[in-house]
Amino acid sequence: MSDSIVIIPTYNEKENIALMIDKVMSLKKDFHVLIIDDNSPDGTAKIVKEKQAQFPDRLHLEERKGKLGLGTAYIHGFRWALKRNYEYIFEMDCDFSHNPEDLLRLYKACTEVGNDMSIGSRYVTGVNVVNWPMSRVMLSYFASHYVRIITGMPINDTTAGFKCYHRSVLETIELDKVRFMGYAFQIEMKFLAWKYGFNITEVPIIFTDRTRGQSKMSGGIIKEAVLGVVQIKLNSLFRNFRKEMNLEPRLVEANGLDGTNS
Repeated sequence: MSDSIVIIPTYNEKENIALMIDKVMSLKKDFHVLIIDDNSPDGTAKIVKEKQAQFPDRLHLEERKGKLGLGTAYIHGFRWALKRNYEYIFEMDCDFSHNPEDLLRLYKACTEVGNDMSIGSRYVTGVNVVNWPMSRVMLSYFASHYVRIITGMPINDTTAGFKCYHRSVLETIELDKVRFMGYAFQIEMKFLAWKYGFNITEVPIIFTDRTRGQSKMSGGIIKEAVLGVVQIKLNSLFRNFRKEMNLEPRLVEANGLDGTNS
């Protein structure tokens, strides 16, 4: 039994899914993989089922009835993983914008350095994005800066979707009360983890835009994130996170990503 599972939501990823599964399974660490497929009409789930014969104990599939949103896919996966006692739970895209090799670095940042959450960060050491038009790079970079200003989070890549959680983070966050299910979901999860005082670190990665399949980014997703940040901040003003945790805040000596000013 592995201590780690990688959750990968999919919708129409037939060009990438088999390659992604093979790559994760080839890593030196014994990662398990959970695919959450939202009834992809291109047959993504069928490919996963075929690969399960090759990796019967390591590859898992949950099929849903339709496109229900990124956040609901991850929450479904979190609950599935917690029920099966995985210690480290990862989020990753299927399109190879996240390099599977970096799973090892995110894992090490938690298991060896002692963080509760590690983020694959595009912006902690500058701007490390490949194959995006400059307009999209600037939009993403300044969106993260905007989120930092509104929320006070000392995290450079606030919208990142490549992460490792220790199970304690997901057990503490009340998943049924997570408000946003689209792009703002990634912001809200980081914000809650920070407000609860968990140790968070950013691991520099190189983000490469997809070369196969179609992007799921849209104007509505961006709008939700921009407006959602304000709502996330306002909601937090009426909560006492320290009292909810019944714990003293835990500090991160390495990079100062703590919630003591919250």
